[in-house]
Amino acid sequence: MSAPPETRLVVAPEEGAKIRDAVRRADLSLLGPGYRLANYNDAEALFELLRDPKVSDPIYDLPCPISRESIAKWLQDARDRQSAGEAVLAVQVDGEGAIVSYSYFTIWPDRSAAEIGGAFRADRQSKGAGKAGIVRSLDWMFDHLGVRIFGVTAAVENVRSAKVIESAGFREMNGRDSVRPDGTIRQSRYWELSREEWSRHPRCSS
Repeated sequence: MSAPPETRLVVAPEEGAKIRDAVRRADLSLLGPGYRLANYNDAEALFELLRDPKVSDPIYDLPCPISRESIAKWLQDARDRQSAGEAVLAVQVDGEGAIVSYSYFTIWPDRSAAEIGGAFRADRQSKGAGKAGIVRSLDWMFDHLGVRIFGVTAAVENVRSAKVIESAGFREMNGRDSVRPDGTIRQSRYWELSREEWSRHPRCSS
């Protein structure tokens, strides 16, 4: 299950309500070309994407086990949570309409905080897409949704993701035990980044 950042901010009710409204009205086109809100018709394509262990194994908050039924429920849960102002599930499609990546944004409006999970299709990995994607995602979360603190985790052995995270200026905190939906524990590295820190960070261009 997703867990909020360890840093706890003081958040006025008005700020929380504004974030919640922004999540409900989220404009996915601002994330870049090909991004849109996931919908029920994406269940089969997302199942095919996530059944590949190269895509899904490093991610702790995906349904367990991955099946057509669990992915359909995951999509429904994401839509319900967006209606509550607490999550956004985005997909990125190529020129032929095939899904090449997904991004799941979890938001805690009362803490002005967010977390992201996501992955690219195996043939799109290690080609710089992750670095560009995290830059766009951070700009979007801080500027469009209005959160002030962002947390992210990665499996201890996930060196590729750690490099992308650290290139964006995240501060590594104490490790955390991430709880998977089936109740098992994954030892994880954990980082945070504030809006102020991001505003001072030189944007990655490659």
